[in-house]
Amino acid sequence: MTDSITLTGLRVNAHHGVYDFEKENGQDFVIDVTVWLDLLQAAASDDVTQTIHYGTLAEEVTAAAAHNPVDLIETVAERIAKVVLAHSPALRVQVTVHKPQAPISVPFTDVAVQITRSRP
Repeated sequence: MTDSITLTGLRVNAHHGVYDFEKENGQDFVIDVTVWLDLLQAAASDDVTQTIHYGTLAEEVTAAAAHNPVDLIETVAERIAKVVLAHSPALRVQVTVHKPQAPISVPFTDVAVQITRSRP
């Protein structure tokens, strides 16, 4: 499947992290999502119900990332993948969760995890 919808740079402030201060203070996370699906029907019909509404998807992804603090961004990525795959047109999803303010002792630009999941 070569059709996809991509959301890049979704920002959310959340309280994920291994350290107590991360959970207390929160920090910004940046999320990229690519979902593969068949867009032929949507394009032919010009009907948003034949695709995944990317505005709704953006809201669902950021909501999934914002709630229930966890230690690992790997867990956040998995949670987001499940939200995306709950949409019946979604066949596969790639989720990248960036943690640009991660507590790392050396200079860095970004740290991220990326997962790819498919509908079973």
